Amino acid sequence: MIMGMSELRERAVRNQLAAGEQLLAYASVVPAAGAKGVSVNLGGVLANDLMSQVGAQGGMAGGIASQCPQTSGALLLRVTDQRVGLVKPLDGTPVWEVPRAWVARVERRPRLQLMARFRVHYADGSWLAFLTMRRRNIEQFRALLG
Repeated sequence: MIMGMSELRERAVRNQLAAGEQLLAYASVVPAAGAKGVSVNLGGVLANDLMSQVGAQGGMAGGIASQCPQTSGALLLRVTDQRVGLVKPLDGTPVWEVPRAWVARVERRPRLQLMARFRVHYADGSWLAFLTMRRRNIEQFRALLG
């Protein structure tokens, strides 16, 4: 049996949940620091490089956000009743997770590219920026995390 992408994602985000842990939401995201756009000219290439570096992460050295490893490509942002984290989309291997209490809020950012941009702010004032294809993903995360 061949599984569709949505079935693979669903299986991935449910993989490695603790006993009794409830999955609340998930979406495919690209960490802004690892985002790569499609460009046909030098200006577009430079803009993509700038957008992937500036405004991708904020806060003090050693802060919560600085603990996230450098990644590239799409991941799944998973929100459960206990934690928030990034997992690989095919097998659900955790890339980085934090206790849900460490997340202060989600902020929608101006859309500068085809994808919608948002930040996840942490309790220590640090934050990470992500891109997603659907604005409603951001609204769902905001409803759950503030």
